[in-house]
Amino acid sequence: MKKFIIKSLLLTLTIAAMTACSEKKAADPIADAMQKVDSLMVDRYTPIDTMFAEPGGAVLIMKGDSILFDKGYGCSDIARGYKIDGNTFFNIASCSKQFSAVAILKLAEEGKLDIQKSIYDVSPLVTPYLPKKKAPFTDITPAHLMSHASGIPDTRPRTDLNFMLKCTDMQSIEYMKGLKELNFTPGTEYQYINPTFQLLYLFIEKLSGMSFDDFMKEKLFTPAKMLSTLYFSEENESKIPNMAHGYILEDGNEAASVDSDKPAGAVNYEPEKKSDDTPHSKFAECDYGEETFFATKADGGLYTSTHEFANWIKAMRDNKILPARAKEEAWSLVNNVSGSKFSTYQNRDNTFYGYGWFIEQQPGFPKKVYHTGDNGGFQIYEGYFPEADLTVLVFENRNDKDRWDLVRKIDQILKDAGLTEPIAKEQSEAPADTTKTE
Repeated sequence: MKKFIIKSLLLTLTIAAMTACSEKKAADPIADAMQKVDSLMVDRYTPIDTMFAEPGGAVLIMKGDSILFDKGYGCSDIARGYKIDGNTFFNIASCSKQFSAVAILKLAEEGKLDIQKSIYDVSPLVTPYLPKKKAPFTDITPAHLMSHASGIPDTRPRTDLNFMLKCTDMQSIEYMKGLKELNFTPGTEYQYINPTFQLLYLFIEKLSGMSFDDFMKEKLFTPAKMLSTLYFSEENESKIPNMAHGYILEDGNEAASVDSDKPAGAVNYEPEKKSDDTPHSKFAECDYGEETFFATKADGGLYTSTHEFANWIKAMRDNKILPARAKEEAWSLVNNVSGSKFSTYQNRDNTFYGYGWFIEQQPGFPKKVYHTGDNGGFQIYEGYFPEADLTVLVFENRNDKDRWDLVRKIDQILKDAGLTEPIAKEQSEAPADTTKTE
């Protein structure tokens, strides 16, 4: 009888413990939030046709150094059926711009240029690539280039398809030498264009005496532990690990939208039509060879994974690449995006541009430092709330879904779980500046 009572008591205690554990788990707001994010993504990638593999995306959410969510959906290569995960490498498109801006800020820290002086003062080596030295061109500074405030128009030639498909950074800025006027006085407006960041490519090479790729690898990627991250080129394509292809819907509309940085005047890719009697996915590959201006680097040519990009976030947070003062300058409200009459890209309320990043200050949320990117079928989002030390990465190899609707929903889920609340100052303070001025 005593043994039976003891066993009954142990069973009761066990059930009570399991119930308490279950209730605790059900009441865990963070676990609940991550489940909601997963449900969002599952719904987002509901197959158009269950007979065929489809592209998707990789999602990572990080609080401090803790990974709260890390999951892949769909295929990186639908022909081979390779699954997406946190190690899949995507072309992150215009999210690449922050790396070029950081490189310039790093050179400025080393005393090799002043971002507030004329671009003609950067180095005599860059002058042959610039318009004739006269006003208003002499008023343009590297700071204007990095904040989309230069007034330089994007009038790259678009009559030669082979040029648009394969041109490099240096070939892409060739048109600038012949410019006669600007769209506005430098520093007075916002107009998002890619070629100004390709000018930074020129500056980085001329000031460092290194190739752009080597400088970025040695000074940025290696210290940030982005050991496999690299820029696209025909030579590098085979070196990109776990490379995703970008895809578009065969009957999709590739026209530029408010939330796409596809350059005005770009040629819309028309997928090759397949015969009706041949089974095939509804998606067509769209990256190098199909998308225009895909081969330039400084404005959007970087391939990396959510795992390696998370290391970049931590390196920036901890001032391992730039001193805190330079980082804060890059993340400051340099140029007002909202209401611009020159550009629709990210033109929403409470939105600004720093140096290589958009800055958002939406009511009810802490400051967000973010960027988006579109290149071929790739659709990228990376957002960081510095005060909350909260990171959200959504790297997709398809562009048929509403990105900003998803971002808003994820932000609200994280806010409801208390994850966007600013952390205590003693917890959030980054280590002292670890960079050295050479």
